[in-house]
Amino acid sequence: MNLNVLRTYALKDPATFPSSVLFSHSSNSLVIYDTYPKSIFHFLLLPRVKPSLNADTLTSLRTLLRGDKEHAKKVIISLSEDAATLRKEIEGEMFKRYGFKWGIWTGFHAAPSMPHLHLHVLSSDLRSDRMKSKKHYNSFHPKAGFFLDIDEVMSWFDAEESYFSTKAKLDPKHYEALLKEDLVCFHCGSSMKNIPTLKAHLDEEWDRIASREKGKLDRKRKFEEKHTTKEGASEQADSKRLKSVSDDTE
Repeated sequence: MNLNVLRTYALKDPATFPSSVLFSHSSNSLVIYDTYPKSIFHFLLLPRVKPSLNADTLTSLRTLLRGDKEHAKKVIISLSEDAATLRKEIEGEMFKRYGFKWGIWTGFHAAPSMPHLHLHVLSSDLRSDRMKSKKHYNSFHPKAGFFLDIDEVMSWFDAEESYFSTKAKLDPKHYEALLKEDLVCFHCGSSMKNIPTLKAHLDEEWDRIASREKGKLDRKRKFEEKHTTKEGASEQADSKRLKSVSDDTE
């Protein structure tokens, strides 16, 4: 695997990308498919290298935060805005494929394995054949600490300067140790002895969520149909009364 591939992408003209790699792009960012997706939907959002935004600064979240604070904040805000657009597209595809939508996580790895800042945007299921190890799972567990939600990162900018400086250090040793923590279901908090057991459990959780959400939509549809039927019957009754009045008048 070419560890510098994300940097290469960020420097390239989006028009040169094959459709199997590039999902979309804006003037500020690229959205690419994650080559090794850990969820049903998994994309990477990369800031594009520009004259005002050099590649070294964009090596990682850590290098970005070590630079000009206001400049870093603008980069994060821009990524957040583009991620919001991407989430809407993912939700549309969820409805199209599965008939309901579920959560979407948006965040950074505290100690990424590949250079160039990238924001993970993935569905909150972690159901993928590519999710094969404890490291894979814990790197995306929303409460394990390694996966930093973009809203949490944004909150650092509004905190005391000392707090921002502490969080911005992003010590790799501290965060990499979190990847070795025990396997725990992000849905219910149950401990799992190994990856196969965890994946089977996540499938069960998924089935429950799918059944619940489809049930909600079905009840909503039936309610709306019933309401529409009542309105139609009421309109017909009103029409009959008006016709009766009209006939009596004549």
